[in-house]
Amino acid sequence: MLSREFPHWDNVYKTFRRWSEQGKLEQMHDCLRTKWRHREQRDAAPSAAILDAQSARSSPQGGGNGYDACKKVKGHKRSLVVDTLGLLLAVGISAANWQDRAAATAAMARVADKYPRP
Repeated sequence: MLSREFPHWDNVYKTFRRWSEQGKLEQMHDCLRTKWRHREQRDAAPSAAILDAQSARSSPQGGGNGYDACKKVKGHKRSLVVDTLGLLLAVGISAANWQDRAAATAAMARVADKYPRP
């Protein structure tokens, strides 16, 4: 369902897959976040982060699901880490039945790897 200005959908998909595997999408996102932080007169590396999690329903093809009894949702849990400007730093995906603190470990580890503190 791409507009006519784009190439055929399979070319777009193949490019997306290739860039994803090479880490180029994350590199572009990191570059844009750094430029925006400079525009806002902030250091390139954030000094604080905000973590939140959300359970979401998933389709039967969605892979490993869990049941979050507190929220009554069968599906996945998304853990998002953002800086104080609301710019995305990392995402973690887990089964919904994981506790928030356990599900957030992977996302927080990615942030710690990107922005090590002395």
